[in-house]
Amino acid sequence: MNKADLVRAISTKSGLSRKDSEAALNAFIDAVQEALTNNEKIVLVNFGTFEVRARAERMGRNPQTKEPIRIAASKTPVFKPGKGFKD
Repeated sequence: MNKADLVRAISTKSGLSRKDSEAALNAFIDAVQEALTNNEKIVLVNFGTFEVRARAERMGRNPQTKEPIRIAASKTPVFKPGKGFKD
């Protein structure tokens, strides 16, 4: 399912127009991105949790040359599904 399919599904289930559904989806995406940028955690009960996790620096290997390389520490967004979503 791509974004256009998701907008169509939201429109069908909510009774909103496709334009309004796309605006709502874009607003949701922007709000999630902004919250994660500010290191906030988003909890949607029975759906899941969006959060940012720190990844430690580690050693990796270049697959072409087999030389060890250092992979820098970073932060990455993570989604953890809730119980209601898993069931």
